[in-house]
Amino acid sequence: MSNSLGMAMCGAVALLLLGFAVREAAVVRRLQRAGIRTQGVVVDNTRDDYSDGHNWVPVIAFVDQQGHRVEFSPRMRGTGMNLARGLEVQVVYERGKPQTARVLMWKHMMGPAVYMLLSAVAFAGAGVLIALKS
Repeated sequence: MSNSLGMAMCGAVALLLLGFAVREAAVVRRLQRAGIRTQGVVVDNTRDDYSDGHNWVPVIAFVDQQGHRVEFSPRMRGTGMNLARGLEVQVVYERGKPQTARVLMWKHMMGPAVYMLLSAVAFAGAGVLIALKS
């Protein structure tokens, strides 16, 4: 692979990840400003199928405005992201869209955006290193 192709690919991935991070931050801002807040309970912990199986993913249940029970798992996963079974947590979701629910904790709300932003910086840095080597 030529240096210019590698640099272009790193730049493209960085821009893509940056776009996803901005989109995720906008969703979080919208949830914080106009989201419906309610109490949820951690009803179970399941193994993360996408990792080596050592991470536990909480399953949180809450009742939406229509009185329907909704269960979801947080998008942010990994070491330190688990929540104890039976723990009450505050949940926020968009009006009429309970499937958008998030745990109202900084690490669960902003974690995905921060990790995507850091990944974008890493790819941009790799692109710069490739450019400097040529």
